[in-house]
Amino acid sequence: MPKKIDHEARKQDIAKATWQVIMDGGIEAASVRNIAKKADLSLGALRHYFSTQEELLDYAMELVKSRCEARIMQVIQQNYPPKQLVTKVLLELLPIDRESMAEMQVWFAFTLHLKYKQGDAFRQTDGIREAVQRALHFLLDNGHLKKDKDLEKETEKLYALIDGLAIHRFLNPEHFSGEYTAEILTEYIDDLCRE
Repeated sequence: MPKKIDHEARKQDIAKATWQVIMDGGIEAASVRNIAKKADLSLGALRHYFSTQEELLDYAMELVKSRCEARIMQVIQQNYPPKQLVTKVLLELLPIDRESMAEMQVWFAFTLHLKYKQGDAFRQTDGIREAVQRALHFLLDNGHLKKDKDLEKETEKLYALIDGLAIHRFLNPEHFSGEYTAEILTEYIDDLCRE
């Protein structure tokens, strides 16, 4: 009896091999040949799943995004108080542990690749600003946000903080540990909220 193959799991394995190639050598190393070698597949087998390099890179990038979204959904399904819920959701956007650090490294590589490829047509589509905006509206709607806070300005400030923490964590992980990064974000959320 032939062995049954889980094609979606195989695609994810190929995407993870793509991440590893990118982490080891940058986006320029992400040739179909290098990815096939890392995934321990022939070129023909890899092309069975992804007919072009661009299709593979798009899938690998979307997998980073969908994994982050899945972790956020797990947090949302818990019964946390509003401020704690918002903090835990926003922490999922940061490279706190080894897994999310690898995803962030790949995300940065993809983002820069798309920025240079698309030029002026490039638009950031990571959904982080929208997630921050929803989180602040949630705090406001639940009576936790301080009354003197300008929602639009706080959205931009918190969005910039999350991006900045992610970059510092990525570039200087010895100084910006996952714990320290989480502590900074938690203190910022505490400052936004009423006692």
